[in-house]
Amino acid sequence: MNRAPAADPSIPTSEDLETLSLQLGRPVRDVVEIPARCRCGSPLVAATAPRLSNGIPFPTTFYLTHPTLTAAASRLEAAGVMAEMTQRLKDDDALAGQYRQAHQHYLAERERIRGKAGLDPVWEIEGISAGGMPERVKCLHVLAAHALAAGPGVNPLGDETLERISSEWTPQTCTCETAWDHSAEIPTEDLSRHVRHLQEREEIP
Repeated sequence: MNRAPAADPSIPTSEDLETLSLQLGRPVRDVVEIPARCRCGSPLVAATAPRLSNGIPFPTTFYLTHPTLTAAASRLEAAGVMAEMTQRLKDDDALAGQYRQAHQHYLAERERIRGKAGLDPVWEIEGISAGGMPERVKCLHVLAAHALAAGPGVNPLGDETLERISSEWTPQTCTCETAWDHSAEIPTEDLSRHVRHLQEREEIP
């Protein structure tokens, strides 16, 4: 499958938003950019505003959306890769330094996205990036999304995650035809944990 290239491929189109909703199985929220695309043009990563329109602060700026990549990253997590990487950060000063730089890059990119979205500073997540950065690894999906959005050489463990799933996906691979149901109805009910948390808070007397 192939899409007509947009003048600026980072700008999300209505088709992108529908695709993201199908990929995630819920209505997509507050997407500011599409920082990484499949070779066919479908989104791989969504850049989300640091404060959602419902008021919730959202630290995960780069959100991995493509089902092939999310499933592959989940299998790595289940195999214990995060604990292995965290230990290597303790043992390898050079790797730890690169990972701290990735953390700073993430914060700078979030600030850029915040400005692009026209939002006030989000004090609740100030200095907090995502994925366990800068000291540990707690989400390979976050690191892979950052690596795809930033390009090689920025997030070393994100780059490594992509290398480890290369038997299932590479930038030269397109699995979009079968990765999600393209004929499904676009989801309209948001059942994400962030919205459930907000609803639970509102229900507390």
